[in-house]
Amino acid sequence: MTEDLLALFRKTGALLDGHFILRSGLHSRQFFQCALLLQYTDIAAEVCGRLAEKLRHIECDAVISPALGGIVVGQEVGRSLRKRHIFAEKDAGELVLRRGFQIAHGERLVVAEDVVTRGGRVQETVDIVRKHGGRVVAVGVIVDRSGGNRPDFGCPFISLAEMNVETFESHNLPPDLASTEGVKPGSK
Repeated sequence: MTEDLLALFRKTGALLDGHFILRSGLHSRQFFQCALLLQYTDIAAEVCGRLAEKLRHIECDAVISPALGGIVVGQEVGRSLRKRHIFAEKDAGELVLRRGFQIAHGERLVVAEDVVTRGGRVQETVDIVRKHGGRVVAVGVIVDRSGGNRPDFGCPFISLAEMNVETFESHNLPPDLASTEGVKPGSK
């Protein structure tokens, strides 16, 4: 992770230390609460603008993001790229397109998200785009915390920062995590 981006995470209190249960079900000592970073609109514009610059060479028609964490990222990346932004949201436990959002057949979309570990939400979003006849031309995230096990979404996967954060299966916790209660600070 670049030092200036890490400094922004620390300055805004967005890099948390403790015992966390990630959406993937993995446990970790660190958690990126991007909402704490992105609550500052000037920082959100700057950070997402940097991500958009890394995506600018990819021809796209629109940006899509999974709710809730990816909405600000998608909006800011879309604004910077001058493309429309739509989002997928939960309905009955799965992500769907609602609110009248449409994906045209053959439309090229970039999926934008805040943080990826295993990429489950991003994959759901990729599947939605394909189901509606669109094409995912890239995935862009602020933080890739996959630790070298980058998910394969079938397109370029671009991150602003890579962070090698140790993660553990629930049945294989180190003693310091096993002795404390894990919390789920992310979106449900």
